[in-house]
Amino acid sequence: MTLWQTIILAIVEGLTEFLPISSTGHMIIVSSLMGISQFEFTGTFITSIQFGAILSVVFLYWRRFIQSFDFYLKLFVGFLPFGIAGFLLKDIVEELLKSVTVVAVMLILGGIVLLFIDKFFNDKPDSDSTPTFKQAFYIGMFQCFALLPGISRSAATMVGALTQGFNRKSAAEFSFLLAVPTMFVITAYQMLKSYKTIRSEDVDMLLIGNAVSFIVAIAAIKFFVGFLTKYGFRVFGIYRIIVGVIILALIAMGFEINLV
Repeated sequence: MTLWQTIILAIVEGLTEFLPISSTGHMIIVSSLMGISQFEFTGTFITSIQFGAILSVVFLYWRRFIQSFDFYLKLFVGFLPFGIAGFLLKDIVEELLKSVTVVAVMLILGGIVLLFIDKFFNDKPDSDSTPTFKQAFYIGMFQCFALLPGISRSAATMVGALTQGFNRKSAAEFSFLLAVPTMFVITAYQMLKSYKTIRSEDVDMLLIGNAVSFIVAIAAIKFFVGFLTKYGFRVFGIYRIIVGVIILALIAMGFEINLV
């Protein structure tokens, strides 16, 4: 992997991780177009640079992480359904991850949902994005949909928060916060499986990738909160459908697209 490929993938990760557009779908397209999706280190790299994205949330919302122990318990309750379902369905999820077609179809289906979600949940005035334990659990149940590759963890949790009475801004913010334990566990698990394959010359690329994803994710989060509050989810729904159709079109034209 070259320096420019490292930077491009890190930018894509930072831009897409917290937006409801599926970072998985974008990583498939970008890594395949660059011809590096088949390399083992590519998968390790993409997994590891999620840590930079995690740190961006802690950096932006650090006050939330020092407010009370109750906050951590609610994050745990929100993470629990995903953690249990991921453990029980691990083999099924890994099998689904092998299918680029599944990712493309989920992108399109999720996009259709986002086209109409604003009509079902009218936006409300700003409110605290800290849920009750019951609300955190229900949002966590929605996060389980993200086990289907292409659904988007952020999209699933934001829709879940809307069903619990959150406005768009608060739904997005709690989605970011819930991403911290969820992505940390996923990243730690994947790195534990692959750390032995990391060579000494790869360490610089990992450090650069995490630094770039951290900076880009901060900008993406700030942009997204303002954009979502003003315009809603519809544009992201349209974008998801376009990306899903592009992937299906590439498959139909015989392009070899691999999941990293």
